[in-house]
Amino acid sequence: MSMRFTAKARRGMVALAVVTGLAVGSAACGSGDDDKKPQSSSSASPTGGSQPNPQEGQSEEPIAELKGPSGLLLQITSAVRDSGGFVTVNGALKNDSGAEAVIPSALSGNETEIMNNGLSLGGATLVDSKSKKRYYVLRDTEGRPLTTTGFSTIKAGESIDVFLQFPAPPASSTDVSFQLPLFPSGVIKISG
Repeated sequence: MSMRFTAKARRGMVALAVVTGLAVGSAACGSGDDDKKPQSSSSASPTGGSQPNPQEGQSEEPIAELKGPSGLLLQITSAVRDSGGFVTVNGALKNDSGAEAVIPSALSGNETEIMNNGLSLGGATLVDSKSKKRYYVLRDTEGRPLTTTGFSTIKAGESIDVFLQFPAPPASSTDVSFQLPLFPSGVIKISG
């Protein structure tokens, strides 16, 4: 009887260890950014968002600042080339005005597939004048843009963290022009 009890106890301990390991692993793989960045893209604003937030490696000093309508200011803090063949642009969209800013729908661009997924920064492009190519925001398999989504207003003086993912230009192209509807263009340097 004691051998049978020992075998059951051992199986129970193994099961407990596996469940505990899975719980710890899934917690470690979670967004985690919620503690550090309360307004991340997974919760881009009080109204929420739908995309993951690859904001790691974001520097403090902007590499470009673009002033848009209604007191909106886009500060790009990094543009990192990943080994997967894409570039992630990180930054913050700030409201420098004294009143709540309504996000213009033009920032989503004019492609029906992206517009059907709500407000986003899906109208952004990277232009590589060296290879004479324009790169559009990537989309997932359901047509949603791989950029911050789900925000419609920004309160006066507040900002939200934003990200955008693009196909990577050739490794020889490090300086590209970032373009977003209603904002002036800005040259950014791709690192990585």
